[in-house]
Amino acid sequence: MTKYVSTRGQSPAVDFATATLNGPAPDGGLYMPQELPHYSTSEWHDMAKLSYQDLTHRLLLPFVGDCITSERLAELIRDAYQGFPAAGAPLVQLGHQQWMLELYRGPTLAFKDYALQLLTRIFRELLSQRGEKLVLLGATSGDTGAAALAAVAHQSGLGIIMLHPHERVSPIQRRQMTTLDASNVRNLAIEGNFDACQDIVKALFADRDLRQHLPMSSVNSINWARIMAQIVYYAASALSLGAPNRPISFCVPSGNFGNVFAGYLAKTLGLPIERLVVASNANDILHRMISHNDTVLQQVVPTLSPSMDIQIASNFERLLYLLNAEDGSRTAADIQGIRDGSMTQLEPVVYARLTQTFSAGMADDAATVAEIRYIAETTGLAIDPHSAIATKIAREKATSDEYPMVALATAHSAKFPNAMQAALGNAIELPASTANIVQREEKFEVLANDTALVKDHLINEFADYAQH
Repeated sequence: MTKYVSTRGQSPAVDFATATLNGPAPDGGLYMPQELPHYSTSEWHDMAKLSYQDLTHRLLLPFVGDCITSERLAELIRDAYQGFPAAGAPLVQLGHQQWMLELYRGPTLAFKDYALQLLTRIFRELLSQRGEKLVLLGATSGDTGAAALAAVAHQSGLGIIMLHPHERVSPIQRRQMTTLDASNVRNLAIEGNFDACQDIVKALFADRDLRQHLPMSSVNSINWARIMAQIVYYAASALSLGAPNRPISFCVPSGNFGNVFAGYLAKTLGLPIERLVVASNANDILHRMISHNDTVLQQVVPTLSPSMDIQIASNFERLLYLLNAEDGSRTAADIQGIRDGSMTQLEPVVYARLTQTFSAGMADDAATVAEIRYIAETTGLAIDPHSAIATKIAREKATSDEYPMVALATAHSAKFPNAMQAALGNAIELPASTANIVQREEKFEVLANDTALVKDHLINEFADYAQH
């Protein structure tokens, strides 16, 4: 059975169910499988024949182990993706060997749906086995919140509380969260940036007394099951473009590093991924780290691509753990050094390993607006600001005319009216499923950037979930 260990090396190995229901590990680290499978060329050829749902089952079953039966996992996958395109996510050609993967075809118009629709079903399955309830806790820079809340709303045995940075997500992103009329859903707007929200969530998970009182898990990409599900669309798109017979590169708009880390795992599983290009906005810690070995944190500045307005990329810890040859103590020290400023560069050998696979680029708001216009003029497509950063950097970083470069389109352009207005002179019409969102009543509370206040709110709102 697959076991999971902490990136910081101070927590016992656990099974998939425990890792999923815990969220972060007790030592503050993130769970990783002790062993990652590796598939041969012939196995990838066989997988190329599978539907998206069957490919998901094939790739995820080794990670789930005995915690969910093969048959039941297949049922959960079919249920999760019944409203998605048959191919999982459509590929659109933008130019010679330039492609875009449309990951906004789920219910909340963002790539997070691909993981969260499945993750919440996995939560329900594991809880039903145990006869337990669970409160899900998360922080969002925009899209995770909407996707998680939509998947959890009205689900028995699950409650959810989502923190977002006050007035730092787009109005549509906020309304997708705050207009849900469900008794098990709570929204908090924190007076600070996304990193402040994420720090509160991490502090609450580190509070041993709270966790003994209230069963909690995470819906952020700090939860392994979130990352696990995102591997699949890398595999599906690579296989449809000729893998494993030829290499593929991906360019990923990145904030918390979870999406692009799933791509790295796909490469680790044996897909011939040549390069993973990290695309950043003005909050360019990942670009600076990869391009210049500069790990110095800076102030977060608001941009037209708010889901990337992050400086502390939680999932970089998972990559660092692998680059550190799975040395948990060293990884914990490195993460602390980056956070407190005592470590301004990665060790040379670690940096060399990082740049074997990763490249990076950055686009500010002016460049983002110009790219939205360029794509509209050359293809007729209206893409959102995060996706525009990816398409621009993808063109700049393409290394070969022979092999595909795929830019990940992570959200629907209608979710970012300010950016689309600036670029094209008009906002994009919302799909019919969400068109009335601006008329719905919003429900959320604004709290100071204070962990104790959020803790009290959490305990009061979810008293029925407490362990007695």
